Amino acid sequence: MANTYSQITIHIVFAVKYRENLLKTKYKEELYKYISGIIKNKNQKLLAINGASDHVHILLGMSPSIALSDLVRDIKNNSSKFINDKKWILGKFQWQEGYGAFSYSRSQRTEIINYINNQEEHHKKASFKEEYLNILKKFDVEYNDEYLFDFFE
Repeated sequence: MANTYSQITIHIVFAVKYRENLLKTKYKEELYKYISGIIKNKNQKLLAINGASDHVHILLGMSPSIALSDLVRDIKNNSSKFINDKKWILGKFQWQEGYGAFSYSRSQRTEIINYINNQEEHHKKASFKEEYLNILKKFDVEYNDEYLFDFFE
């Protein structure tokens, strides 16, 4: 888009269906590289990606050339197919419906990149549910418990 300038930093969070611990450490690097490729092919800029065995965090420098919902749909659909084609799990791999998306200013990038890069350490102290509810509260997002991720803790 000619003469279109933006600085949009978005933190995306989504979870494995039924919050199962299916994202094994030995596969994460390959999965994250694959997701990075999806993001790059959509002309978006990956700033950070990491997660735990049951969820993923992605930080993007986002161009307004694509709708966020379309980008997340493509990431989830294509990465599910990738995991299933690789046969990393018995049965069918799926992401839960929905996602969280939160905006940050450029001055906050280093802080959120460090937060995402240190997910394993962070989850020694807090569950995904605690983490996600804290993010929703921090951003003053109204939510209905019925439509949150399925939490099995």
